[in-house]
Amino acid sequence: MKREILRFSEVSYRYHTPQGETAAVEGLTFSVEEGSFVAVIGPSGCGKSTLLSLAAGLMKPSSGKVERTGRCGYMLQRDELFPWRTVEKNLFLPLEVRGDRTKESRERARELAVKYGLGDFLGSYPSRLSGGMRQRAALIRTLVTEPDLLLLDEPFSALDYQTRLKVTSDVAAILRGEKKTALMITHDISEAVSLADRVLVLSRRPARVIASHDLDFEEDDPLKRREHPAFSRWFEVLWKELNA
Repeated sequence: MKREILRFSEVSYRYHTPQGETAAVEGLTFSVEEGSFVAVIGPSGCGKSTLLSLAAGLMKPSSGKVERTGRCGYMLQRDELFPWRTVEKNLFLPLEVRGDRTKESRERARELAVKYGLGDFLGSYPSRLSGGMRQRAALIRTLVTEPDLLLLDEPFSALDYQTRLKVTSDVAAILRGEKKTALMITHDISEAVSLADRVLVLSRRPARVIASHDLDFEEDDPLKRREHPAFSRWFEVLWKELNA
């Protein structure tokens, strides 16, 4: 049995405003096992981002329990690379924040850049990179601290459709290659089916888990999954659950 990296147990969260109390999520219960890729989909405004913030420990639940094992890495919707720093210096940023300035950790960052096609751009500034390369750099920057769990906040939403297809394949290859555990929120059903091992479906706010599906693909590559007959079947199942 695989080790659990993250567990939500009857987790609820309520926002308090001058106008009153708003329930964002209610009674969320699920787990993420080591080495898995879990995607979370749900209607717009249902509380997906709240779920990710709770998973990261940025917010404490109003009730229930969130249990994490090890460190989290958080990848945002936009790459947020600093334009005045070279790619290499951007990759070093989380190490500097953590106070880890060892030669070994910096070399690890360079090795990841070389391994995933950015070795020739370490001395370049982000403005020289394509959108896909910038997202790859952002993912590598997240990986340099060797997190046990990656939290992905709609990481492809800022990209055009063609670039998104290419980058999803890049990201899948990197996460599988580095044997990382990932929890991704997305509004895109196709993205969830093409990337994840398991898809959680949330209800309208306050969000609850209304379905959990283990996807039966032999292929890990997102582009090959999109060509598989099961792709349209899973898309239809998830579409109906989201719009029930």
